[in-house]
This record gives sequence, structure tokens and C-alpha cells, in this order.
Amino acid sequence: MRCYHQAFLLCMVFTFFSLVYVFNQLASTLEDGTDWDLNEQGAPDKRAHDTGHLLRKEPGLVGLRESDRCKKLSVSYWNPYWRLPADVCGVNCLLESSIGKSSGSEVQEHGDGRSHLAVVACGPRLEETLVMLKSAVLFSLKPLHFYIFAEDDLHDHFRNALDSWPRTVQSKFNFTIYPITFPKKNANEWKKLFKPCASQRLFLPLILKEVDSLLYVDTDILFLQPVEDIWALFSQFNSSHLAAMAPEHEEPRIGWYNRFARHPYYGKTGINSGVMLMNMTRLREKYFKNDMTTVALKWEEILMPLLQKYKLNITWGDQDLLNIIFHHNPESLYVIPCQWNYRPDHCIYGSNCQQAHQEGVFILHGNRGVYHNDKQPAFRAVYDAIRKYTFGENTETSLLQPLEASLQTTSNTYCGRASHLFTKKLKRSAASARQDATQRR
Repeated sequence: MRCYHQAFLLCMVFTFFSLVYVFNQLASTLEDGTDWDLNEQGAPDKRAHDTGHLLRKEPGLVGLRESDRCKKLSVSYWNPYWRLPADVCGVNCLLESSIGKSSGSEVQEHGDGRSHLAVVACGPRLEETLVMLKSAVLFSLKPLHFYIFAEDDLHDHFRNALDSWPRTVQSKFNFTIYPITFPKKNANEWKKLFKPCASQRLFLPLILKEVDSLLYVDTDILFLQPVEDIWALFSQFNSSHLAAMAPEHEEPRIGWYNRFARHPYYGKTGINSGVMLMNMTRLREKYFKNDMTTVALKWEEILMPLLQKYKLNITWGDQDLLNIIFHHNPESLYVIPCQWNYRPDHCIYGSNCQQAHQEGVFILHGNRGVYHNDKQPAFRAVYDAIRKYTFGENTETSLLQPLEASLQTTSNTYCGRASHLFTKKLKRSAASARQDATQRR
């Protein structure tokens, strides 16, 4: 009997030390963040922080805690499984910091009055991204914060370009520049998915841990009205909504997903992810239903298994993965009208965005490279007009009049015939911006 007791005690001791070892290894793995390919130049501050586990309905900074002042606005490292380092300007930095002026101008308004805009730029997308940011600043009446994810060799170009804008314009926004970062184990797969760096957007909830809500846009987006107008759509979310996107098509007869997709997709014609409102807190907390297991999975758990299952069947990369996710979780998506993501598909075969006919185009999406070729000259005319406009000049004579003259030459195309929809809202936005500028003087 004594031998049995000794054997039992020995097993208990062995089990105890085994558990200690396992927990120690697990803690070490989480702390080191070894699953991510980081360009570490220093150790992140690991003090306790508020990651915001409550499902907030309010966007922006509501409910988030203020922390230490920023030390710099451009980062080249962070631990995405914990948080931004304390010396990096995240959304809870005090943006009135005098140091903040070196990379982004001072913003006077705080809280949910600021709209948070993210973009991912790789390769030859520098100019296109700057034109998008220019359109955002040009018409917005409330302050903005830009989260720019870019390849390392583009960082200085972005910083120099944004710092060269007039001080009166810089006073309307702050910006933070981040490197492109993917999970280390599968980095190459994510980089090669669809376009270079495009799938970075899938990891924004895991990287920007302290950001509650965010508007993500592709580089080929042009704002024709203030950013705060689409930001206000967060107030339309119900308790289950965690993202908002527009349909891929309005007309099923020309829809891509319903005719060609070899994977599940949202609704009748799928969704387009070029403009996406994201309640990041809810994305991080949600357990998503899926077709891989009966167990619901969190955001960081579902992405790689989805890619492994469908990588031979997806065509549009990360957008297809989003379609699959929201196909199984339709209650989580708030569908916005097509005028918030107006693409050549809405006019190339005849005008099919009814909301734009009534109110005009709010956001122009020049996918398929139409800003840089002659396939859709009406889209290119808007891009060129904003690109050539100089801050401070009269928007009526230096932007709208040249644009309308260019659009008149595109009437031989379907999109050209609908180009009056491009300027319908733009005229009002420009007038409001002029009035605001006059009042600020």
C-alpha cells in the first residue's frame, strides 16, 4: 500500500511541474508575440491597459482611457497581440502634444468628434493614396486621424508630403504611419493574396488594439462629401452590427458573385470591401459562426483556417474571405447604399445605383485602375481635378469648373452620361468647405 501512495505522490508532483512548465511556455509565447514578423527596434511597454472589452455602440474614443503623451507619430514596431507601445501615437494619445506637431498637425477637437480613417498602400500607390487623403481633408469639417499602413520605403514620402500641406490644412488632421505586418508563420501567403498588402486590412482589429471604431478605405477612393457623414452611420448600427459595407452589385444579371463564385458570399450579390466601417471592439469580441467547425471562432482564430480551406476557390482575396464570414454571420453586417461606394460597375452597363440618382455620389471608387487609364474617362476626370487642385485656391474656379469642363467630354460613355451624379454632392461639399474656411478666418 505504501508503494501505491509513493507512486501517487510522485505522479502528483510530476503533474504539478508539468502544468507549471506549460503555463510558463504559453505566457512566454504570448509575451514575445512570436507569431508575428516584427521589425523590433525596442521592447513595447507592457504596463496594464484598457483593451475595451465592452461592446460599445458609440464610435471613436468613447469609453477609452487617455494615456501618456505621444513620443512619435510614426512607428516601425508593435506587439499586435497586446497593444501599441506607450510611446506610439494611438487613438488614446493626447494629440495636443507639442511633439505631435512634428508628424501631424495639432487637432483641437477630441472624443467622438474625430473620424478615424485607415488605408493600406504598397508599390506605386503613393500618389493615389495622397489624393484620397486630400479629398478627405478637403471637404471634411471635423478633424480626422489617418492610420497609414505602408511599405517601409514609402514612410518618408508620406510624412514629407503630408507635412508639406499648408498649416491651415494640417490643423484638420493627425496621422500615424505603420509598417506592413502579417502573422510570421503565414506571412508569404497573406502577402500574395490578391494584391500586395491588400489583406493587411483583415488584421487591423488585431494591430490597432486600442481603436474602437475605424473607417477603412482602399487607396482608389475619393470622398465627394465630408468623412464625418459616413462616420455618422455608426449611429445606425444595432447591437449586433459590427461592420458596414455596400453590395458588390445592384443588378444580379451582371453580378460576379452570384454568377461565378465558388464559395459562400453575403446576400444576393456579395459585398465590396473597398469602403468598410468597422466596430473594432465588436470584431475582436465576436465569436463567428463558420462552416469549418461547430465551434464559433474569434476573429484571430478564423482567418487562417478560412484561407486554408478556400484559397483555391477565391478570386478577390481578402474581400472573398469577408464575404464568407458575413455569409455565415449576416446579422453582424450593416449594408450601406451604393452611393457610399460608387464604382464603374454602377454605370458601365447603364446606371443602376438608384440612391445616387436621388442624392448623388458620396464616395467614388475607381477600381480596375480607371484613374490611370482611358477606360472610364469620367472617373479619371474627378481624380485629376482633385489631384491638380492646390489647397487654398477657390474650389469653384479651380476645382469644380475645370472638372465640369472635363466631364462634358466624356458624354460618349455610359459613366460619362451619369457624371452629373459625381458633381451633385461635390458642389454642396465644396460650398460648405468654403463657408467653413471663411468662418475660421
